[in-house]
Amino acid sequence: MVFVICLIIGLMTSFVGSLAGLGGGIIFVPSLLILSGYMEAFSWATPQVIVGMSLVAMVFTALSSALSYYKKGRVDVRTGLLLLSGSIPGGILGAWLNQFIETDQFLLFFGILMIIISLLFLFRRATLSRTSNKGRGVRTFWLDGRTYQYKVTFWPAFLLSLFVGTVSGLFGIGGGSIMVPAMILIFGLPAHLATATSMFMILFQSMIGAGTHIALGHIMWQYAVFFIPGAWIGGRLGASLNQRLHGRTLEWILRLLLIVIGIRMILQGVS
Repeated sequence: MVFVICLIIGLMTSFVGSLAGLGGGIIFVPSLLILSGYMEAFSWATPQVIVGMSLVAMVFTALSSALSYYKKGRVDVRTGLLLLSGSIPGGILGAWLNQFIETDQFLLFFGILMIIISLLFLFRRATLSRTSNKGRGVRTFWLDGRTYQYKVTFWPAFLLSLFVGTVSGLFGIGGGSIMVPAMILIFGLPAHLATATSMFMILFQSMIGAGTHIALGHIMWQYAVFFIPGAWIGGRLGASLNQRLHGRTLEWILRLLLIVIGIRMILQGVS
């Protein structure tokens, strides 16, 4: 019974996470927290163990979906590596700052910010994505028979990713929930490219985070292995569906997920 439940959780979290480029922690963590309170079979699921197991599952989610996206030419590796340059040290900084900051009030305001970001997708972004065909940082990408141009320069990308990484490490939220809309709204990447590039980044971020939790002894491998098959399959399924959806449909899915994340943070902040 435990194996079946873990398989389903791994499948659903990785499917949603790879579809929208968010990783999957939005479903994994609260699901296990709820189960730990109502089922004796999940009494082992402490918050630290849950976060560690989520990151381990996310490694396989990101690996399977990133490979699928990369084979279809949907990952902007150069932009992904540029954004990783800030998010990785930011994650370390955020984890260190966690001991000094009261998180509840921040989560309340951050949840409101997530909902505001979701509403920004209602506005057309032609002026945001229109860039000159000259100058540093201009990317040209061909996707599904269309040519996209957008501009990603070092300092804006580094500072944004440093902030995202810090917030992610500080409050344990997936960086993709900020990075994907930022890539779309600020840098002008098409939704398909932003979600695929986000999963490429999450692969490296989750490997570092999972390694830390493994070293701290937070992983219960006798249960962790139950999540891995679902995480691998769900990652491929989510990536496959992503490639079949229209860009505007994908943005609607992302918008709804951001609202869910925002509501969850607000409730956590006021509880």
